[in-house]
Amino acid sequence: MRILIAILAGCVLAGCGGQDPSTVRDFGRMEVDFPNGTKILAEPARSQREILQGLRYYPSLAPDRGMLFVYAKQESHPFWAYQAKFAVDIIWMDREHHIVEMNLNTPPCPSTAAHECPTFGGKVESRFVLEVKAGIAAQNSLKLGDRLDF
Repeated sequence: MRILIAILAGCVLAGCGGQDPSTVRDFGRMEVDFPNGTKILAEPARSQREILQGLRYYPSLAPDRGMLFVYAKQESHPFWAYQAKFAVDIIWMDREHHIVEMNLNTPPCPSTAAHECPTFGGKVESRFVLEVKAGIAAQNSLKLGDRLDF
């Protein structure tokens, strides 16, 4: 946990914030298709910096937007909502894009002390994690085993 806090502090000191991320990396978005045909335009987070930053500096998230975390290995990937500004649905998927775990209506943790924020999920190995606005998974009847296309 101390290493993660040190990395986050370094990221803040290096100037990771300050700009609205939705205007910085528009070129990297990809479409995620739900089984019912709903499409989410997701910004991929692949680098360690992008993964650690996540949606932290986003003031809000439209219902048709999200962030797709892409990991090099299928393993445990617990999440937290440190300094987030809104609730999200977190959807973990395996290498074949099947939903293996979900944490719905995950509350933000606006605390300034990272160690005070709880972690969520990561109990099942995953390769991809999708964050969308809270309520989107239920509105689209997503369930364990569903396959998301991207």
